[in-house]
Amino acid sequence: MKMIKSFVAAALAVALPLINAQATPEQVASGNPIPGNYTGPLRPQVHFSPPAGFMNDPNGMFQDANGTWHLYYQYNPTATVAGNQHWGHASSQDLYTWINQPIALAPINESCYIFSGSAVVDVNNTSGFFPDQDNGVVAIFTIATYAPILLQTQGLAYSKDGGYTFEMYANNPVLDIGSSQFRDPYVIWYEDHWAMVIAYAQEYTIGIYTSPDLKSWTHASNFSHHGLLGLQYECPNLVKVPVDGTDDSKYLLQISINPGAPLGGSIAEYFLGDFDGQTFTTLDDATRISDFGKDAYAGQFFHGTDPNEAVVMNWASNWQYTQQVPTGPQEGWRSAMSVPHSVSVREIPRIGWIQVTRPYDLSPVLGDTLVQKTMGNGSLALDFSDVSSNALHVFINVTNIPTANLTGSMNFTFSSPISGEYLQCASFFGGDPAFAINRGNVRGFDNIYFTDKFSSSQVLGTTWSVEAILDRSVLETFLDDGAYTGSTVFYPIEALTVMTFGVEGLPPGNMTVDVTVTGLKSTWEAQENEAGTVLGNVTAPSYPSNGTYAKRHGRVAYVPSF
Repeated sequence: MKMIKSFVAAALAVALPLINAQATPEQVASGNPIPGNYTGPLRPQVHFSPPAGFMNDPNGMFQDANGTWHLYYQYNPTATVAGNQHWGHASSQDLYTWINQPIALAPINESCYIFSGSAVVDVNNTSGFFPDQDNGVVAIFTIATYAPILLQTQGLAYSKDGGYTFEMYANNPVLDIGSSQFRDPYVIWYEDHWAMVIAYAQEYTIGIYTSPDLKSWTHASNFSHHGLLGLQYECPNLVKVPVDGTDDSKYLLQISINPGAPLGGSIAEYFLGDFDGQTFTTLDDATRISDFGKDAYAGQFFHGTDPNEAVVMNWASNWQYTQQVPTGPQEGWRSAMSVPHSVSVREIPRIGWIQVTRPYDLSPVLGDTLVQKTMGNGSLALDFSDVSSNALHVFINVTNIPTANLTGSMNFTFSSPISGEYLQCASFFGGDPAFAINRGNVRGFDNIYFTDKFSSSQVLGTTWSVEAILDRSVLETFLDDGAYTGSTVFYPIEALTVMTFGVEGLPPGNMTVDVTVTGLKSTWEAQENEAGTVLGNVTAPSYPSNGTYAKRHGRVAYVPSF
């Protein structure tokens, strides 16, 4: 794929044919993957985005026994706004190179949509759906009914081929409390039973239910009125995450709220604590926000990972403006996911226990090293217009930070020499240390809710780092080895192709700044046909039942009483 130098030229050559490029009802009903064009100048190359149409929450995420990662997502294939909710599906061997699969779940009828939920591998056939295999997949999701009354109930679908095709459970719903605001089940296995966290959305309550078989559910406890409330709770996750540098672990309860974020719109908050299979108890009363930017929501953790690993992906958008962003009319798609994140917990000075978020192993997409330099006060410039993906990885490590008389700042800016637009990041060391992102000088999208500046306070030790992933229209930053995370989307008129980096005002002494910039490789280019279209997986998958899932994860057989 040649570097797109001019977004105007790209709009003429690429985007115009993609206007109204959403899937037709016939394509959706065909059982084939939805085709998509990934060459548009705003289209991320290492962040997942749907082939066409509108995407929001990640759903049903798991890693199977063969090491394949499965991502499902809330999907409207026939328009670039929310509605007509399906479960889209993509799979990957490395969490970056995604293969678009056929749609996994479709609306039950014209009055019902498939809302968010999770999926588990039923190793021990507790559900009874899989008498001859140990790799059957059960999806648990909200059935949103709009007629004759508003109602949200929970249903099941099961897959005998490893999560590629599903059959609806004949006795749905499996959980119905007569509510119109009861949604987003996330299910885990706890010792000898299944446990579910689910949102009583407008009651500010996360319900915890238990089940022996995924079909019959018993209410166990509630987690109510914690943290920021906003209008409603959504998309809870309850997962065990490792503690950095130890063999210990903590439970993390993540809750998404919308609207009600401090900067407006949607955001995720989390609580660290203990879980006994019935009740979640917090370690303290603090409310902690997962991201200081404005574009990280409804994250979901993968099931089936190594016990010492926790991996999450977020929806990289915000409900305040997601249905107006320019990728819809210009390129026929809306919304991307974050890159995969490895999550752990760490205890840091003054603040206590926090979630630590780092990019998952980037080696599959790392390209050529463009800059590697140790700096004091000074600056450098990099023209990366020859990086065909228009995507970069930046790593900055600051060492020998003095504990007193600290001054100085550093900044890195991505700019367009054609339009003069720029996206700026800056770190201020002295006084109250802070890191800031400014997208206000990128001019391809104007919306009153599209807040232009974000910042995070920091607690500096003697070493401190910044890691950033720039991907055409998405920027993710990870500060202090993942202690703080900031995510933002941006929409330039012209491609940002120059990076400048500067350090100034450092105090006398040995404080140094090491900067490494690496090009990132497109994960879509190799999948494009001569017309630039990604067709997805048009062959039937093979999924043998060989017992490796149970062996890999050390699961002990459990036979419930029916």
